[in-house]
Amino acid sequence: MTWYNYVSCFISAALLTNALPHFLHGISGDRFPTPFAKPPGQGLSSALTNVLWGLFNLFAGLFLLKINRNSGAPWDHLALFLFSSGIVVISIGSSMRFKSKHKE
Repeated sequence: MTWYNYVSCFISAALLTNALPHFLHGISGDRFPTPFAKPPGQGLSSALTNVLWGLFNLFAGLFLLKINRNSGAPWDHLALFLFSSGIVVISIGSSMRFKSKHKE
């Protein structure tokens, strides 16, 4: 695998992990911050915006994952580590960023 396949693994995991809170808040009817809120990332967006943003993240993450799987290289340990790292980084970052969401 080339270096950009590893970067793509990390980004794919981050997108797939980011899809979860947006999609779940959206289908629950809850408002949640998105890049489209005012101010971006701080204000709350509608449930529909969150569902659409979650679906976009899901499809983009799956697309990058599919590209990596078709790169002709085996799914090696470094790629798996980077995929897992992407999940860890975005999960911890999101929890720290949104812990005060309901205090506003």
